[in-house]
Amino acid sequence: MLTAESLPAELRRAIVQIARTPRLLVACDYDGTLAPIVSNPDEARPLPESVGALRSLAGLHETTTAVISGRALRDLATLSRLPAEVHLVGSHGSEFDIGFVHALDAKARELHRELERELDQLVDEVRGVHLEVKPASIAVHVRRADRDQAERVLAEIHNGPCTWDGVSTTDGKEVVELAVVQTDKGRALDTLRHQVGATAAIFLGDDVTDEKAFARLSGPDIGVKVGGGETLATYRVSGAEDVATVLAFILEERRNWLYGEQAPPIERLSMLANERSVALLTPDARLTWLCHPGPDAPAVFADLLGGSSAGHFSVKPHRNGLPLGQRYLPNTMTVETRWSRLLVTDYLEPHGPAHRTDLVRVISGSATASVVFAPRPEFGGVPVRLVAEDDGLRVLGTSEPIVLRAPGVSWEITSDGLHDTASALVQPTADAPVVLELRCGTTELGPHEESEVDRRARAGAYWSEWASALKLPHVETELVARSALTLRGLCNSDTGGVLAAATSSLPEEIGGVRNWDYRYCWIRDAALTVRELVGLGSVKEAEGYLRWLHDVLDTLAGPERLHPLYTIAGTQLGAEAVIESLPGYAGSRPVRVGNLANHQVQLDVFGPVVELVCALAEVRGGLRDEEWDLVRAMAEAATRRWSEPDHGIWEERHVPRHRVYSRVMCWVTIDRAIRLGEIYEREIAGDWAKLRDEIANDVLTHGWNDEVQAFTTAYDGTDLDAASLFVGLSGLLDPSDERFQSTVTAIEAELRSGSTVYRYRRDDGLPGGEGGFHLCAAWLIEAYLLCGRRTEAEELFEQLVDAAGPTGLLPEQYDPIAERSLGNHPQAYSHLGLIRCAKLLAE
Repeated sequence: MLTAESLPAELRRAIVQIARTPRLLVACDYDGTLAPIVSNPDEARPLPESVGALRSLAGLHETTTAVISGRALRDLATLSRLPAEVHLVGSHGSEFDIGFVHALDAKARELHRELERELDQLVDEVRGVHLEVKPASIAVHVRRADRDQAERVLAEIHNGPCTWDGVSTTDGKEVVELAVVQTDKGRALDTLRHQVGATAAIFLGDDVTDEKAFARLSGPDIGVKVGGGETLATYRVSGAEDVATVLAFILEERRNWLYGEQAPPIERLSMLANERSVALLTPDARLTWLCHPGPDAPAVFADLLGGSSAGHFSVKPHRNGLPLGQRYLPNTMTVETRWSRLLVTDYLEPHGPAHRTDLVRVISGSATASVVFAPRPEFGGVPVRLVAEDDGLRVLGTSEPIVLRAPGVSWEITSDGLHDTASALVQPTADAPVVLELRCGTTELGPHEESEVDRRARAGAYWSEWASALKLPHVETELVARSALTLRGLCNSDTGGVLAAATSSLPEEIGGVRNWDYRYCWIRDAALTVRELVGLGSVKEAEGYLRWLHDVLDTLAGPERLHPLYTIAGTQLGAEAVIESLPGYAGSRPVRVGNLANHQVQLDVFGPVVELVCALAEVRGGLRDEEWDLVRAMAEAATRRWSEPDHGIWEERHVPRHRVYSRVMCWVTIDRAIRLGEIYEREIAGDWAKLRDEIANDVLTHGWNDEVQAFTTAYDGTDLDAASLFVGLSGLLDPSDERFQSTVTAIEAELRSGSTVYRYRRDDGLPGGEGGFHLCAAWLIEAYLLCGRRTEAEELFEQLVDAAGPTGLLPEQYDPIAERSLGNHPQAYSHLGLIRCAKLLAE
């Protein structure tokens, strides 16, 4: 079989594009397309390579293959011996293997009988002409007849039966088919497209009857004519061998798009940050994720969720080789990736205007490096042109200006028909490393006023000076410091908002649908994040977050109307949407932007805010007026809504329930507010003490379940939830109480699986499963310590530490069966849980 390079370049580019459609239909003719033309039609066999490609395509997700032939369905199935995965359509669309589409009424059956009698008489005793009688049509074949005789028979048929009312005629090569139903290959293609919901179709054919199918193609569809002759198809190949090559190329591109090109393990991704933007690098220095103008904006590079076609910026040795390692420079967010004679250093500049995202890549060493620059703004939805200038590249066609400063680099720019990609070979020397500067938000390609060496030192000092002032525990000190840096990297210094994670749609199950967008600021997550930083001695992030929260509250009619999450800027989220053009990490779809949890009721969010104020006040030795105002607002919200059912911390898309965790956190809100008022001599509302007792009694009465001997998820069931551990972790119930001890044992038995702890095991209304949550493991570690089970706590903590990637980062979840990480990355929950456990174990 020929290689893909033998196909026309324009056709290859078109195939690359159509392979990325959400639901693809691949259809083709049989004779002359799948099977070479032979003198005896009864011996026309398809090429094995084409059969294999069709079968493999049919086995892919959201991909349908079909053969649409003029042959009768029974003869097509017998002759082709195509596997059952490939749909067969016979008689130009009169017969489908999924059911006879055109049921003949009495009038049509009578017309079919009259047609057969008339055609029998016309071809009687004409050597080489034969009739093929099909359920809804009759084909007259003249291929083996004398030319003069063949032309006479065809003329008589066209002047006779073809003119009858109710007869539909299809002319082919050496054949004319008369049908008693209105059908052709174009209508058959439309029927298939409708049945499978295809968003794009490709059709290959060689016959004049295939032109009816080509005429139905539009938009992203592709028509490929096989052989010579006039055609409506946009592309052409020479014969059946080329068809096999086309099908194999479609298969390769479709498979890569659907399932990813060796998606790197999630925990091995390293995050760059500058407290304004975040980016992710693979272990081989491939920029796989970057959004602009902010971390919750559309991606410029989304290779992480769509493979190379979704945008990447790669640097690697020209002579391929695996990297020897990747690391953060100590106490910084600067990442080094090392090969034997090549070093790539990456950092996001922490200084500069708010609208800028500047990524610096320094290539040093002695080996020739290969650089590929493929920006794909708006998740690849915007066509991109690259223009080379003396100082680098300009990206054209985007709403946000983007340039790549690369003086002296000679680029080769190629196009796939929609996007440009720039490639270059560069040669660093000992005295002259190659510096590449990606600048998003500006058209300026000129030199920076500072040297790269000075800027790199300044970027490192931005983080190391902060980290050196932290009060770190003696347990896993370096990993705690990396977790603290990661949490700070998720904070936004301009707005005060805090990302829950750096990414969207990294799956909770490989190939599953539990793929959520975490690039926003959750009230709860952010409060917990900055509270752990306060505990390490840094209050700046907490103060910024509380200012952010004040600004959000100023837009609301009352604090009880607080949504669970907002954008980093503190505004409402848009509607949750799906980006169908991206296949997802390792084929895990859908890829989502936005988050429906924005519209949920989550009554636990008030408690973490008040606890954060407590931590700040303790560190400072005083309580500020604006923070007391915030505490009163949270207490007011809890007072008004504590008795309602809600969706809970896990944002289940079921009906609200009276959840134990949410009630406990409403109790925390009131309890901590009272405590702050007493310590700092503030006026305490008269009903707070009574309300605190009422909520506690409600939880202890309705949350405990005698059947399972544990506090359950909610008042209406026996299912368990790791979050219910907060009955004891919060102080509502003394940890020595048998009910808490029993709850810990029940959750351990039901929800712990080796090195991880699941949130719950109940049906939450979504298909598929998920991994265990690192945060839940951290809660169980804390519960073990409160119960005096230090050995178990230390063992589980060691397993949590072992789940971290080589550069110290943790995503959301872990699958203990497949032994791989899952979920968005890096996840604030996971890192704040690790910090808290290390501190408790150190105490």
